[in-house]
Amino acid sequence: MKNLRRTLSEAGFETAALDARLLLLSVLHVPATELITNPDVPLTADEADRLEAVTRRRLAHEPVARIVGEREFWGLPFALSPETLVPRPDTETVVETALDLLPDRQAPLLMADFGTGSGCLLVALLHELPRTTGLGVDLSLGALETARRNAWANGVGQRSLFALSHWADAITGRFDLIVSNPPYIASPVIPTLDREVREHDPILALDGGPDGLEPYRILLGEAKRLLVPGGLLVVEIGFDQAQDLRSLAATHGLEILRVAHDLSDSPRCVAMRHP
Repeated sequence: MKNLRRTLSEAGFETAALDARLLLLSVLHVPATELITNPDVPLTADEADRLEAVTRRRLAHEPVARIVGEREFWGLPFALSPETLVPRPDTETVVETALDLLPDRQAPLLMADFGTGSGCLLVALLHELPRTTGLGVDLSLGALETARRNAWANGVGQRSLFALSHWADAITGRFDLIVSNPPYIASPVIPTLDREVREHDPILALDGGPDGLEPYRILLGEAKRLLVPGGLLVVEIGFDQAQDLRSLAATHGLEILRVAHDLSDSPRCVAMRHP
């Protein structure tokens, strides 16, 4: 592991030690504790070949989560696919905010997650809301298949439904809670993003239109049709979009309940209510 860590460090990766450990674990298929107690475990020829292959991928700036095929979110494992974003710790702010604003976690609620991707928001919330049924909506069939596998793998498959739709075009009915981590990067900004994002994340999950706000206009415009009176809408936002969301909420008659901040103290999600 020391040689791999050194290789990644010399290539300029700030997380070289963590990357090396995760890559080696993915090759060896052993518990992390075993690697800690025996960091210089000898590799078979096949394992050495596989480690060389994943190292080449990392040196080409492919994210570690995509190389190993999964990422933890809300303490749960989520499989990834080319059609899904890698779940980020900042997105847990949406889960925390929604749970904090629900008056009764034991209530039999209906929830929808628009742009569900890997299903991380849907599954995390269903994990905390034992009587809630959730609908994951996405425009990508591949993403929906990944989200469905993650729901079953994390024990909430029986309370999960999935729908292929451009936002709410194919969705009827009303929900007690709607969450979303929509694309919110302005189209002209995408070519300037970090290499790991622009070369490996699906553009469909990044591109929020010319100003990054198009998905919010759609979701907030549909909120009164989709939410029960008093229902919650909680969306992730970019660090500089809080004021834009306040304006959009006012336009569509939604009450802002909270602008929540992430671990770096940047505005990360907005919670609104159908009056």
